[in-house]
Amino acid sequence: MSHTTRDKAKLLARVRRLKGQLEAVERMLEAEAPCGEVLNLVASVRGAVTGLTAEMIEDHIREHVSDPARDDDPARAQGAAELIGV
Repeated sequence: MSHTTRDKAKLLARVRRLKGQLEAVERMLEAEAPCGEVLNLVASVRGAVTGLTAEMIEDHIREHVSDPARDDDPARAQGAAELIGV
């Protein structure tokens, strides 16, 4: 089972929150909200996308490259752990 299938509900919830945030940006722009408020929300969206991306990359490394907690090759485990840390 793929990590995206296993974590489907959690990932979809994050994507739906992002969708809601983007719709809020759209509404603010249509309502001609102050640019500082719009920028603040856009920064929140960026942070949420970055968090989702980091989670998916980490899960991908653990599932398809190397899980540092389970890998028998110490060098590969260390490399995977370093990559996850980045």
